[in-house]
Amino acid sequence: MTFARSLEIQKKIHAVIPGGSHTYAKGDDQYPEFMPPYLTHGHGCHVWDADGNEFIEYGMGLRAVTLGHGFEPVVEAAYAQMRKGSNYTRPAVIELEAAEELLSIVKSAEMVKFAKNGSDANNGAVKLARAYTGRDLVAICGTQPFFSVDDWFIGATAMDAGIPQAIKDLTLKFRYNDIESVRQLFAEHPKRIACIILEAEKEQPPQNDFLLKLQTLCRSEGAVFILDEMITGFRWHLSGAQAVYGLDPDLSTFGKAMSNGFSLSALTGKRKIMRLGGLDHDKPRVFLGSTTHGAENHALAAGIAVMRYYQSHPVVETLCRQGTRLAQGFSQAITHHRMEHYVLALGRPECLVFGTRDIEGKPSQPMRTLFMQELLKRGVLASSLVVSYAHTDEDIDRTIQALDESLGVYRKGLENGVERYLVGRPVSPVFRKFN
Repeated sequence: MTFARSLEIQKKIHAVIPGGSHTYAKGDDQYPEFMPPYLTHGHGCHVWDADGNEFIEYGMGLRAVTLGHGFEPVVEAAYAQMRKGSNYTRPAVIELEAAEELLSIVKSAEMVKFAKNGSDANNGAVKLARAYTGRDLVAICGTQPFFSVDDWFIGATAMDAGIPQAIKDLTLKFRYNDIESVRQLFAEHPKRIACIILEAEKEQPPQNDFLLKLQTLCRSEGAVFILDEMITGFRWHLSGAQAVYGLDPDLSTFGKAMSNGFSLSALTGKRKIMRLGGLDHDKPRVFLGSTTHGAENHALAAGIAVMRYYQSHPVVETLCRQGTRLAQGFSQAITHHRMEHYVLALGRPECLVFGTRDIEGKPSQPMRTLFMQELLKRGVLASSLVVSYAHTDEDIDRTIQALDESLGVYRKGLENGVERYLVGRPVSPVFRKFN
């Protein structure tokens, strides 16, 4: 396997695009140094790079392409709408159609505002919460990785250059599955917290009714309960994790898989809060969102096609089944190589990720890089092991074999030193102070 063409592209792309990528999680610092596949096309769960290398892909566009690349029913719906025009001077009828379709699925929601990415939706949710409560503080789950590109969130990360301290001071953090850490925030900042925002679940499931207790606490404290369903929506359940855990959030946000890779997100919620971004009230107006491409017609057509396909096909069930097969095979390979203390299969089967540890059992970026390097050699592109509807039994079996062989090299790296097997520098966390 050669990456000569991709390496040529790499040199050129950094000259014209800061960091060489428009999405940090796709950047060169997230992949082995001399194996940076620049992709040209994809079909199903397979992608090809500029050198002609073929890979089984996991993560699928950061979990956005759940049905598979080039999925015919979605592409055809978007194409048919494009032929009618993508953007008009006045609202299109398809905006109503898309809104009614989504609201029929998300039972907690009474109104919806469409946008282009998850940050737009979460930013709108936070702004609404502040306007509705008259409070300024935002409490985020500090053990979850990402909510928005906006200052209210980025200021709470290590990558906070350019963000005023006054903005940073308005964001607080609590710990997942630790309801006392939330109670403490409310006690320390009485009547100042506008909202709680978190994902329902990452690698750890909720324990001791944490989510229900959090929802109840928000109601008693007068704070808005915001559920980020970017990943869990259309993956845990068509209606999101709120349907799985019996939640009734004040606001919830969706994106990623809802349009199978087309740019579409949604802020949904209770009418009493959402209407502040509208015309039927006498309170101060909230600039909820006004993007030129927010209701781009062909993205809405793609979203409608996705929602309807989910309702007539066993998409979530397939994700769970294939993810379970992969998780079981991965776990068996880990046991076979006696790697239980060094490589971890984390998360629900339909959203599987892996953790890597060094010989001392500490999280290790060099070992992560070695593992990804060996998977790439075997035709598997995997910064995670998140499956799609397009992953077949054959794809899963090939991946399990690649995982097993890669773990063999990982074992040697533990025993003899990772530097003997890793080519180039290790990957780095996205959120870090310096390069």
